[in-house]
Amino acid sequence: MIKIKTKEEIEIMRESALIVSRTLGMLAKEVKPGVTTLYLDKLAEDFIRAEGAIPGFLGLYDFPNTLCMSPNSQVVHGIPNKTPLKEGEIISIDCGAKKNGFYGDHAYTFAVGEIDSETRKLLDVTRESLYVGIREFKAGNRVGDVGYAIQKFTEDHGYGVVRELVGHGLGREMHEDPEMPNYGKRGRGKKFVEGMVVAIEPMTNLGTHKIRQHSDGWTITTLDNKPSAHFEHDVAIVNGKPELLSTFKYVHEALGIETNEEDEFRAS
Repeated sequence: MIKIKTKEEIEIMRESALIVSRTLGMLAKEVKPGVTTLYLDKLAEDFIRAEGAIPGFLGLYDFPNTLCMSPNSQVVHGIPNKTPLKEGEIISIDCGAKKNGFYGDHAYTFAVGEIDSETRKLLDVTRESLYVGIREFKAGNRVGDVGYAIQKFTEDHGYGVVRELVGHGLGREMHEDPEMPNYGKRGRGKKFVEGMVVAIEPMTNLGTHKIRQHSDGWTITTLDNKPSAHFEHDVAIVNGKPELLSTFKYVHEALGIETNEEDEFRAS
């Protein structure tokens, strides 16, 4: 059952989402060759707790850490470890925080130093596809409209769209209805209404869309071991239109990136 949020609840959720946004912004300055994902995980946990929130992933479904850290061919749900990051790699950082009873859930894929042009394009297209999908998250549209838009945009660039992993509703629970696939058909699925809040999160592979799960029960990689990118925003329907609760502003400030890609999804 889809749980509609009041305007007051959406503002509480915005606070949780922005804690995650600031966490990712802090981490953006720390992602560099030689740093371990376990070190970044500890930084994130301390930062989230200092913000008066609790890590949203730690202990959720028995996950052992604060961050899902997924380098290179790992799609999502990678477990932080002591392996140093290397120049030319990429790393998806997925982070959650819970404050005042509501979750924020937000992800960004970072370059570790300089990366090759093929991988850079994968990151850029995946991030762009996120906004292509968000544009369709408005009252009267349906789940399939978002999925179709993301799928068409990414497949037109020759990339594989992961099928088994999807976005989701968000609120007092980390995962609520509806599921938000990154593929689909227009006009299919549940209808969007005022007050819905979802996490939209395209996961795009450089090669095949097929994946495999590893024996640790968490780690998921591309079947062909080519790179995968993952970006995620929290979005509410306010006055019939999509409004971002999270932001990449802090990440982009840390990385020196100038963009107006979020402007159309901000409250006027």
